[in-house]
Amino acid sequence: MERLDSGGHPEGSGSEAGAAARVWQGMNALVLERYDRRKSVAEALGMSFSRVRALRRLVAGPITLRELAERLGADPPYTSVIVDDLVRRGLAERITNPVDRRSKLVHLTEEGEAKAAIATGILSTPPDALLALPPEDIRMLDRVVAKLLG
Repeated sequence: MERLDSGGHPEGSGSEAGAAARVWQGMNALVLERYDRRKSVAEALGMSFSRVRALRRLVAGPITLRELAERLGADPPYTSVIVDDLVRRGLAERITNPVDRRSKLVHLTEEGEAKAAIATGILSTPPDALLALPPEDIRMLDRVVAKLLG
């Protein structure tokens, strides 16, 4: 039976599972703590990050409230509150669904598209520490991340 260290990881600094656990913890710390852009984008746009996420999910085109809720991992009533706020801000609108006239689609306005583009720009800008790495390290990280996502 494999022994675990105090952090719940396989014992032995040389084990692949232990190294993978350290990498995973490090990636979480980098993305969710040290370089967390959620606060920056929320402040820049003057809205909560849940609204920013909704804007970014709506960029692809109009969708139903239920589809938006699924994409956000939220329940429809909470998603409705988010959409109501985006509509009040002039960033989204509800339009008639051409396939089912009884339902509505949520659609971004031009201003909503512009705000979503600002959010994407902030969220996709690499931190200076990453840009300062040697080019070969960046290329290697690019290959590893592509494999993990693939």
